[in-house]
Amino acid sequence: MANTFDTVLGSDARILADADFRLLLLANSTQALGSALVSPLLTSLTGPYGVPATEIGLMMSVFTAPAILVIPLLGALIDRYGRKPVLVPALCLFGVSGTALAFTTDFAVVLALRSLQGLGFAGILPVVITSIGDLYDGGEEATGQGLRFAVSGLSQAVFPIVGGGLVVLAWQYPFLLYALAIPVALLVYARFEDPHTAGSTDPGTDGKTDTRGTLGELYELATHTHVAAILLARGLPVIAWLGFFTYNSVLVVRVLDGTPQGAGVLVAAGSVAYAGAASQAGRLTTALGGRAVVLYGANLVLAGGIGLLAAAPSFPIAGLGVVLTGVGFGVAMSLYRSLVTGFAPGPLRGKLVSLGEAGGRITATLTPIGMGVVIAGVEPIVGFAGAVRWAFVLIGAIGGLGGVVCVRLASRAAGSSL
Repeated sequence: MANTFDTVLGSDARILADADFRLLLLANSTQALGSALVSPLLTSLTGPYGVPATEIGLMMSVFTAPAILVIPLLGALIDRYGRKPVLVPALCLFGVSGTALAFTTDFAVVLALRSLQGLGFAGILPVVITSIGDLYDGGEEATGQGLRFAVSGLSQAVFPIVGGGLVVLAWQYPFLLYALAIPVALLVYARFEDPHTAGSTDPGTDGKTDTRGTLGELYELATHTHVAAILLARGLPVIAWLGFFTYNSVLVVRVLDGTPQGAGVLVAAGSVAYAGAASQAGRLTTALGGRAVVLYGANLVLAGGIGLLAAAPSFPIAGLGVVLTGVGFGVAMSLYRSLVTGFAPGPLRGKLVSLGEAGGRITATLTPIGMGVVIAGVEPIVGFAGAVRWAFVLIGAIGGLGGVVCVRLASRAAGSSL
């Protein structure tokens, strides 16, 4: 098995022997279900909740919205008090509120529970990303971020298919899968060694005691042109990916005459694709001599994949588009997050990562709403199916081509540092 990992990941495969890294991957696998589990179920849930297809997307928006305000605060907390005191309660909140969705049909209550679950989500992802930056640097850090993203992809490949099968038995059953986050929280509490606590040292400080970065220092760092461009770029692939998640079941069931199970298969295919691609992000960077050229390619593949999905005349063609989308998304997001963690020293790392994640949550929150507005506005002109397709074209252009522009701007400002 070790030889297999060495073949796939190269010398950086040794990080998999680190128990703390494996615990971070386990915690990461639970939060990956926040959107992926719900995505193929949305059309099936319009009946139990008594809402139209144009409103069911709110289950995505209210999940991502809390993080916009909460993640920056959590960034300060995880830099001040350490990573573990935030990660454990966040996992518990995510699991409990998600499981509770199985016990109500009141859509207002559903939205409130999804908001609480979003608060839990907000405390998981920044901690995992920041902790990987604490533990590793250079190629190992890029590989670690890629593996984290690969685990997200595998989780999103398996659980939507399981959820699609469970929803046939009863609409409530898929939500019970969120309970898995609770034993994970207990395991992290018992076994995880916090890589960054008050008074700890950072590898980049030559052994000096870690001092807490101020908001002024964060502002100065974040307003450097290359940093600001990457922070903006980090949120753009989310537009394409979450837009696909939100209207995937609508496209498959109402445009391509498929089934919720088929929608789950598309999520799984895209997730497997981005898992495999993300695991190679570090090796691609080394082989091609830097992140910029890899990011150009990843963003173009992302845009092309969404474009193919939008124009797909059949389910197999849609599947090909989703696979291409997953490849572009997996590589781009892994490298964006690696860049963000590398921009900041230990005292500021949690804050800068949280700032980037908050930006991603803004785009994730606005995307379902924006797509709903586009579909409603264009439908009288081109019909419902045409409106859905044009909405996909739009998110592909913004998510992929916008990333190309941002990477070009960052590269010109930073020179060879990317």
